[in-house]
Amino acid sequence: MIPTLQFGRTAHRSTRVLFGGAAFKKDHGSEEAERGLQALLEHGVNHIDTARSYGGGNSETLIGTWMREHRERFFLATKTGERTREGAEKNLAISFKQLQIEQIDLIQMHGLTDEEGWQTAMGPNGALEALEVARNDGRVRFIGVTGHGLVTPKMHLRSLERFPFDSVLLPYNWPLHQDGEYYDDVQQLLEVCTERQVAVQIIKSIARRPWGERERTRDPWYEPLEEAEDIQRAVDFVFGLGHIFINAVSDLNVLPLILEAAGNPGPRPADDEMAEMALRTEMETIFEQREPV
Repeated sequence: MIPTLQFGRTAHRSTRVLFGGAAFKKDHGSEEAERGLQALLEHGVNHIDTARSYGGGNSETLIGTWMREHRERFFLATKTGERTREGAEKNLAISFKQLQIEQIDLIQMHGLTDEEGWQTAMGPNGALEALEVARNDGRVRFIGVTGHGLVTPKMHLRSLERFPFDSVLLPYNWPLHQDGEYYDDVQQLLEVCTERQVAVQIIKSIARRPWGERERTRDPWYEPLEEAEDIQRAVDFVFGLGHIFINAVSDLNVLPLILEAAGNPGPRPADDEMAEMALRTEMETIFEQREPV
């Protein structure tokens, strides 16, 4: 079974790997839903992280089929990419319907890293107002913020200064660790999150490289590591960052490998071991150059 840790200020002890609902695509149906659920039950995963936009809404719909029987088993998180209060309210209404639930454990503002979107979401009649109302009336329990790209840690620090979010989500892996500015930003964010008991979720932990001109043989928009030993090293390396959680890769075929790795954690690999793996597997960053914050 996968070890658990307390998820930030919540009273919930979440498995250190969370099921990433992006694994469900538009064309997935009951067969994929059953396969995903069985993997989670087998490994004891008790935390699901999806989004209104995943699979064009199909991710929430498929996860909703689990909730009739298994709602009490899972801490359930979703996201809205809307930036206005009205848009977020409409998104939430759809999420409740698709997930077939009356309360969401964690609602997150999705991909909040661009300046214009940040100002809108955080300002008057912004999405944050809708999420606060939903929390105050009991429809949601906690509020978080997510981001992608190299400016994410800096933007999360700004967000935490504006509002006491319960969780953050950001990318981290060996190539990003090698980016000195990014790693420094991550460390600063981790210090603030530790001090304030903010849960930290990591994405792209087993990202290998962009697809480039290679044939796309897996679901993610980037090429993931696929060998069990490499995934074990990557998972152990990210776990070594501290009191963090990993969001599983968005591919049902690779999912069991990351769950197995999380269920058998080892010491953090040394830098020379990670460098050797990166050279052998041709790992590289999957993100474009950072934009100024």
